Amino acid sequence: MTTQLDKVLPRYHFRERHSIAVDARPATVLAEVLRMTPRDVPVMVALMAIRLVPDLLRGRRAVGPGDRPIVGQMERRGFVRLAATDDELVLGVVGRFWRPSSEIRRISAEDFAGFADPGCVKAAVSFRAVPEGDHTLLSTETRILAVDADARRSFRCYWRLIYPGSAAIRIAWL
Repeated sequence: MTTQLDKVLPRYHFRERHSIAVDARPATVLAEVLRMTPRDVPVMVALMAIRLVPDLLRGRRAVGPGDRPIVGQMERRGFVRLAATDDELVLGVVGRFWRPSSEIRRISAEDFAGFADPGCVKAAVSFRAVPEGDHTLLSTETRILAVDADARRSFRCYWRLIYPGSAAIRIAWL
């Protein structure tokens, strides 16, 4: 079955996927994913605090995770909603995440597919809730596509470093 994520980022260089069975209806499960705040995912708060250290060292005001829904915060920071159906939400972002400021480029959902600025990567994150027997399978998948070889090399080093934390956040969110 083709997912919304397959439609928006069918090719990728890096991938992370996690899932869990939940005793609730798919619509309820996906609504809960959208409602969750950083307080519901403490490991996210801790790891994102580490991410803010470079800004603090440069004397910039670092904005903490706050208490608003995580998905809304992601969208305010440059993620765009690429697809939203009854069973799947896909967000996308582009930038140079291995740099201290992440160099996120604000683009529209319509520009995501064609984005090809040299030295950047495109990332898409999905949450999908589908019925499976007497429960719902909630999954999250992250895909990253490097625009060019330089971006792929830079991201590969970054990915090796942050993957364990990224996985911990996704698993805790589930």
